[in-house]
Amino acid sequence: MSPRTLALAAAASLVVAGCGSSSPPPPPPAAAAPRPPVAPKDPEAGPTLTPIPYEAKGRRDPFAPLVLASGSKGLTIGSAKLVGVIQGRTSPLALVETSEGIGYILKSGDTLGDGRVTEIGVDFVSFAVTPKPGETGGSVTLRLRTD
Repeated sequence: MSPRTLALAAAASLVVAGCGSSSPPPPPPAAAAPRPPVAPKDPEAGPTLTPIPYEAKGRRDPFAPLVLASGSKGLTIGSAKLVGVIQGRTSPLALVETSEGIGYILKSGDTLGDGRVTEIGVDFVSFAVTPKPGETGGSVTLRLRTD
């Protein structure tokens, strides 16, 4: 036999001998017993913090409650004007401006001040006005100005 064949035969016998081991494989390592959950510690009281005063610097205090000026009755539909009507994705939308110059985009069913939008047409928007104590409810229709 040639040395090459001899080396191949020796290597093959080692491989075959290693595969046919008669001893059983070692057992898997034993799992450690689970630890009980640890309850979180209560936080310790830290040093007391000094209050930080709010400096208005000419601005309104954001922490003070909003109060309407006495005599103010809030927004009324009678003081608003219809600026435009546009077609939305599914229904028309009314562009309404209040006497303060604030604009609103309204759809049917929306509420503005003392009224609820009942209908929006090509050049008008109708509101159902909620009645005040001692008055009867009604409706108000705002129309586009054509001048």
